[in-house]
Amino acid sequence: MSDFIYAPSRRLALRQLFYRSRTYTRDEHRVPNLKPLISASRTVGAVLKKGDYVVYESTVYPGCTEDDCIPILEQTSGLRYGIDFKVGYSPERINPGDTEHTLTRIVKVVSGCDGESLEQIARVYELIIEAGVHRASSIKVAEAAKVIENTQRDLNIALMNELALIFDKMNINTQDVLEAAQTKWNFLPFSPGLVGGHCIGVDPYYLTYKSTELGYKPDVILSGRRINDEMSLFIAKRVIQYIIRAGKHLSQSRVLVMGATFKENVSDFRNSKVVDLVRGCKPFLLLLISPTHTPCPKNLNTEYGLPLSSQIPEHLRYDAIIVAVKHNDYAQLDEAYFEQLSAPNGILIDIKGAYRGQIHRLKYWTL
Repeated sequence: MSDFIYAPSRRLALRQLFYRSRTYTRDEHRVPNLKPLISASRTVGAVLKKGDYVVYESTVYPGCTEDDCIPILEQTSGLRYGIDFKVGYSPERINPGDTEHTLTRIVKVVSGCDGESLEQIARVYELIIEAGVHRASSIKVAEAAKVIENTQRDLNIALMNELALIFDKMNINTQDVLEAAQTKWNFLPFSPGLVGGHCIGVDPYYLTYKSTELGYKPDVILSGRRINDEMSLFIAKRVIQYIIRAGKHLSQSRVLVMGATFKENVSDFRNSKVVDLVRGCKPFLLLLISPTHTPCPKNLNTEYGLPLSSQIPEHLRYDAIIVAVKHNDYAQLDEAYFEQLSAPNGILIDIKGAYRGQIHRLKYWTL
């Protein structure tokens, strides 16, 4: 899960080494796994020469570049940091599935180990970044900025999810509440849903790991993570409850889950919370997943052991249909389509509210 890019700049006559990788949480304790980053640092160190600049783009906790990566570069290369080579950090800012906010259209945060390296690195990025660059005051500041971008979004969604849990008990439609609240100019437009993927669902743990290591327990961040991580099981519980209330036997019920990726219009299912949703239902129900936007369903089956189908068998009837991911491919589907797939007294679970206001005959539930 890493790539090494050699990008020499003729204008600056610099040999630039850029490395991007993804560090993942290693276990249930959310300990960052730095093995890919450490391995890449050794690879770069083996070819490092005097005058080189190494720029990391991996999402990490503040201090990782200087405390964990640079010593490996020195050890492997035999060169002196700050004298023979210099280091910078420019966090990746890619939004998968977003055709508007692409690489060149997003302001790039850049940093360097000193003023000279900061300027040289910034000039290289300015060659392609149309939106411009922001020069951070230090490598740690740039690392921290990346982590809190996703942490802030995670917490905002966690608030919406908690509100959805509360309003569900009050029999109030959360989307109706948000629609009313958004008439105020400064109400932020977030909505409840599953929070997975390799950014929002993972990055906050880098910060909480380092914070805990330093002796401070980050209560707000961890509370938000807990709420978002538990939403899949909450939805699974609702599915089971509706099927029981319909007088059906769980072991004989069939559920169709539409979408398997961590977000809409992407093919990436890493850390997809749809997996947790399916696992929450799987012990009781017969399941079928339609993995739209997943180019190789066998990989998902091998990785998670889930029953898969690249097409929805339309001859079957389902006691519950869960539209788990709001793919554009599903936008044209209407109530008649879901009716023909539904068993008597079936229910449509529309997690993101894609069909809100359009379903009148089927039983319907959304966050």
